[in-house]
Amino acid sequence: MNLATTPQRMLRPAPVRGLPADFRWGVATSSYQIEGAAAEDGRTPSIWDTFCRVPGAVEGGEHGDTACDHYHRMPEDVELIAGLGVDTYRFSLAWPRIQSGGRGPANQKGLDFYKRLVDELRGRGV
Repeated sequence: MNLATTPQRMLRPAPVRGLPADFRWGVATSSYQIEGAAAEDGRTPSIWDTFCRVPGAVEGGEHGDTACDHYHRMPEDVELIAGLGVDTYRFSLAWPRIQSGGRGPANQKGLDFYKRLVDELRGRGV
């Protein structure tokens, strides 16, 4: 990661009056909005992928084929999250990545991606 995109570690916010002592600061994402890699490693189209292909359904014909490219940039993304000083990250799973076509056995490459994500988060204290 280059220095231009690496955040300086922020200090955890001072306790806010009225919040419990165990309050957790966090961030969240949606798999469709960040992952990209829409047709890689066994991922099949979701209903949102299909909807975005309907002419006029989405302004400008936008879609999530690349999105933020989190699938390929996950370690750098986790570094950015950890750099915010948060201790919690809520993310969604892309079921078309985990169970290609919606039936049959789990897609090991999809499961492996989410395992790497969790390992990376835990390794950074998130």
